[in-house]
This record gives sequence, C-alpha cells and structure tokens, in this order.
Amino acid sequence: MYEVYKESDFSGAHNLRGYKGKCEAVHGHNWRVQVYVRAAELDEQGMVVDFTILGARLEDVLAELDHKDINAVPPFDTVNPSSENIARYIFDKMAAALDDARRQVSRVLVWETDRSCAVYQRD
Repeated sequence: MYEVYKESDFSGAHNLRGYKGKCEAVHGHNWRVQVYVRAAELDEQGMVVDFTILGARLEDVLAELDHKDINAVPPFDTVNPSSENIARYIFDKMAAALDDARRQVSRVLVWETDRSCAVYQRD
C-alpha cells in the first residue's frame, strides 16, 4: 500500500458550545492540517495522486474555514467546531473530491496546537 500526504494550515476563530472552561469563549487557532491518501497501485505516472492536485483540493476546502468564525460556517452553525469535527469535515470534503476506484483519502490530522492533534480516519 502506498500513502502520501499534503500539509497546509488555516487560521480561524471558534468557541465550543456547552463546554465548561476556557474554550467556551471565542478564541483563535492557527490549525495545521495533514491529509493522507492511499492506493494499492500507482497511476500511469507512478503516483498515488499528483501533489499539485492534492494541494489544490486541500486549499479549496481550507478556504471555506480560513479567517472565519467557524461557528458561523455550516455545519458548524449547529455542530460543535471541535478539532475532531473539523477533521471529519475536511476528511469528507477531501474524500468527495479525490476518492476513486484506485485511491482513497485515508486520514486527516488537524493540529490545534503543536502538541494537540485530532485524527479522523477511514476504518
């Protein structure tokens, strides 16, 4: 199995509804995002996915969140914008854009800080 990843980042504000602690107040992060794509076989060029394509799709998804109040961006207007839920959101968007019969998005890591990361991955 081959696996590649692309990394990017975005900045945004959020607050966690129903949370008792500092994160219930509006605050911001510079999130770092890693998207992994896997394939059992390579394409005609010997790639899982072209890094340019992977990066462009990732930038499209992150543009929806970048420099926004994430609590106002659907589905986070009703779903708590935790790093776990943001990882699932990015995973679903990336899988819709990239998955095909040969390759699949395998996991997304969302780093809220340099030492705190949430992962959403395919079973």
